[in-house]
Formats: sequence, structure tokens, C-alpha cells
Amino acid sequence: MSEDAAPGEPLPLAGIRVLDVGSFIAAPAAATAMGDWGADVIKVEPPGAGDPYRVNWKNPNYPQAKVNFPWAMDGRNKRSIALDLKHPDGRAALDRLIAGADVMIVNFPKPARERLRLDWPQVEPVNPRLIYASLTGYGETGPEAATPGFDNNAYFARAGILEALGYEGGPPGFSLPAQGDRATAMTLLSAIMIALYRRERTGKGGWVGTSLYANGAWSNAALVAGALVGATRCPAPPRERPRSALLNPYRAADGRWFTVVVAPEARSWPIFCRAIGRADLLEDPRFAEALPRRQNAAALVAELDRVFAAHPWAHWRAAFVAAGVPAAPINHVSEVVEDEQAEHAGIFLATEAPDVPRTVASPVRLGFATMRKAGRAPELGAHTEAILREAGLDDAAIAALQRSGALG
Repeated sequence: MSEDAAPGEPLPLAGIRVLDVGSFIAAPAAATAMGDWGADVIKVEPPGAGDPYRVNWKNPNYPQAKVNFPWAMDGRNKRSIALDLKHPDGRAALDRLIAGADVMIVNFPKPARERLRLDWPQVEPVNPRLIYASLTGYGETGPEAATPGFDNNAYFARAGILEALGYEGGPPGFSLPAQGDRATAMTLLSAIMIALYRRERTGKGGWVGTSLYANGAWSNAALVAGALVGATRCPAPPRERPRSALLNPYRAADGRWFTVVVAPEARSWPIFCRAIGRADLLEDPRFAEALPRRQNAAALVAELDRVFAAHPWAHWRAAFVAAGVPAAPINHVSEVVEDEQAEHAGIFLATEAPDVPRTVASPVRLGFATMRKAGRAPELGAHTEAILREAGLDDAAIAALQRSGALG
């Protein structure tokens, strides 16, 4: 959408002030998405090292680079204040920020929130119009409410995803960095926007929240809902003998792996067979109907492997496009960043940082506004004094906070 989609209009979240009182990814990423659409996001960090995510780019599970691309991505369009919330003066200063905020995002476990007087019942009297958004690993109540959760354990492992991704006779699958965190961030954003809509109508703030566990179960809902009614699921068989040969990866002559989806089968099976030059498969009794195709999936895979090994991916892509058969290359991430369609889909966002000229945009698209350019991620405490002055503290009060050790 062009930048003049709504000339003269401010970005839709302009004027909304968000306190990002969290660490790592899932909760702060919701604040990042709000900043993309104009919100004033204040990152509240502990003095010293700040959010541990600032140095997470050195994690060996992340792609290794010479620049801190994760912080550039998730710290964009935020201002940083270094405030010791364990110090009574620092906690009092946070109340000044809460009083003027629209949204507060936290992801501390409930006992930590209560110790820091950061739980909703403790915050509500300061600002009853505040939207208080909390992210937990396993939920707000129950025997594991205080258990720390990361997406690997709370989202992927606990919700059954890793087990389901494993192949028959093999170990469970594995997760990739922050995938569950980012999906969960968008759920938290949705909850915040529902609460803001309610506040427009009633003037009331309130608590909203979600958990990594709930989001993992929602992502895995087809399997979890089946389990609720006693449905059973066998471990995934290997590619050579899948449950369905028509929802399977294949390899072209040039070594390119791709996926193809032949659905709904009754209509699409004849189209697919003609597209690959194998109309004879329509007459083969092993493959003529859906049930025998599943019963003979291994034989069908063997047939299709020979077919696809005869030509490179470009040939098959053209054939599938012409026939309207859904298929896609299994890209390496280095190909995703050069994909013309990714540019058209708005997947990338220009930044103001020369060492990280592009980053990944949050996935919301609006026909009436264009996402703003990604501002530089802040240095720790870069905006501490300015933010405190906006909250009504004068130079003497700020100096007293500095002397007390409440500021970074």
C-alpha cells in the first residue's frame, strides 16, 4: 500500500504510550508491533546490562553475524529508561510513568510481579484507565503459574508440537529461535487492541494476557482438539511412506526440494496428474480413488519421485502455475530475503541503522496506513532523563534518583 493511502492522517497508534516492562522476546515483541504503527514505546530496563535480549545475538542457536540484528529488530522505535525497580525510589518513579501510560506490558512470573508491586491489583489504583497486559509461560493460576517458560518448553514441548514433529521411531522434533515467542506476541497485541477498543467505549482499563502454553495449544489445536474427544494419532511416518503422497515434499532434478498440495483431492487429482504429464495414473487402480491412494502412498511416492527427478524445479514450477496446483520451493532463509514476493508482501522493513539496513516487519497490514521506518534500537538508558522529565520530574528530582542508585 502506498504511503499516501490516508494523506494527512497520523499513524493509527500515534498518541498511545506503551511501557515495555519485559525481557527477551514474546512480550516486548508485542510492544515492537505497536511501535511500528506509531505508539510511543518506553522500554523499562534494569541498570547495568539491561534486557538480557540485548546480547542474545551471541546465542549459538542464532545465525552468527557481526552486527546485533536481533536487538535492531525488536528494539526498534523504542526509547530506553534504565530504572531499578527493586529500589523504592526507582519503583516510585515507575508509578509516575504508569500514571501517564495507556498500555503496560509485563512478562515477569506472578511472584516476581507481586514482589515488585507490578501485579494488576497493585497497579490499577495508579491508573485505572491502563491496559495491563501480562505474558506468562503457563498461565496466571495453577500449580505451575510461577514456573518460568520459554517458547521451547512452554509453547513447543508442553503443547505437544515437538512430539508431533518427530518421525516414527525417531526423537522429537526441535524448535527454531523465538518462533513461538513471535506468534504469541501477536496474540498479546490482539488482547491489547480489544482492551483499547473497550476503553474507547467505557473509559475503563483492565487486565489482559496470554501464555506461551495457551498459544502452543492453539497453534496445535487440530491435534489437541482431537485428543479432547479421544482421537488417536500415530507417529509421523517417513517421507517415503507418508499418510498422503499428495501432501509431501519432493525433489526436482536440480536438487531443489519443494512441497505440493493436491487438495481437495476429488477435483485436484486429475489436474495434478495432467500437469505432471502422468494422466495414466488416473487409470491405475492403486491411485484412482482417495482411499487406495492413501493405502498405496509409498508406491505413489516412488512414482512421483521418478517423475520429479526428470526435470528441474523451474520446469515444475511453471507446470504447477499453469495448472493452478499449489506448490512452493522449500527455501533457505538466504533466498527468502531476496524473494521478490516477500518484498510485495511487506515482509521487510527499512531501518535507520546503516549496519542493519533492513529488518523483518511485524505481520499486520493496513490499507489506510504505512508502517513507519524502523528507528534505531536504543542504547541502554539513552532516554532516561527525557522520559522522567515528561513524567513531571525536575532536574533536582532526577539528580536525587541518580544519587540514590535508582537510575542506570
